[in-house]
Amino acid sequence: MQAEKVDQMVARSAAPHTEAKPELVRFDAVSKSFGALQAVRDVSLSVREGEFLTLVGPSGCGKSTLLNMTAGLFAPTEGTVTYGGVPVEPYNQKVGYMTQSDHLLHWRTVARNIAVPLEIAKLSRGEIRDRVDELLDLVGLTGFGDHYPSELSGGMRKRCALARLLAYDPETLLFDEPFAALDAQLRLKMQMEIRRIVAQLNKTVLFVTHDLDEAVALADRCVVFSGRPGTISEVLDIPLPRERDLFSIRHNAQYVQLTARLWDEMAPSAAAGEN
Repeated sequence: MQAEKVDQMVARSAAPHTEAKPELVRFDAVSKSFGALQAVRDVSLSVREGEFLTLVGPSGCGKSTLLNMTAGLFAPTEGTVTYGGVPVEPYNQKVGYMTQSDHLLHWRTVARNIAVPLEIAKLSRGEIRDRVDELLDLVGLTGFGDHYPSELSGGMRKRCALARLLAYDPETLLFDEPFAALDAQLRLKMQMEIRRIVAQLNKTVLFVTHDLDEAVALADRCVVFSGRPGTISEVLDIPLPRERDLFSIRHNAQYVQLTARLWDEMAPSAAAGEN
């Protein structure tokens, strides 16, 4: 019965919600080399405002390179990367970046970790206090503002890092395998939190992951990379409901089919020994 309900939800929301939204990020014939090593080659891709895009592929195929170019950490060797129609320059202030490591400052409390971007922006103490309280509530850490990172669980540390990421209200969120170190239960909880917060705040997301189940569960579209240097082998639409129950969606037939398709797409890379 639960799976049938999810199937009906999927049927009612087959059209991607971002189709009518303006393009926000664009990679146009992008290649990037680091000396003799070419990371990505001839990548063309657009990301629309409010879209949740996941990127999968073997290690070393350039997924993180695309995030770094979006953030303006370095420029492409060939082609152009634009944000809002303007070439990205160092550093793109409209994006926030979260990696596998939370990089929390162990000598600061949770509240003071979250406050770092606000202090850099030179907000008043009252403004910082109010904004931190809002963020603690948003990520489910109300009451933990005076705790130190060493006193938090792995999932709570991720919530703190996410609150700090959101502190200056970036338009686009870049995630580079943020949940890779978490166990399955915590990972699912954080996936649900990300979906909730992204929908609530109407953020655009580029999310790198090696977990194909995660890639389908979270995404509006999934970009599949292959080879070294990395190229795009497929862009897969994920016509699942925008408001989805990540517990029950795993029983949905379309979800299962999409995940199997990703595994099939990744099989040649696995057979070639890419990891």
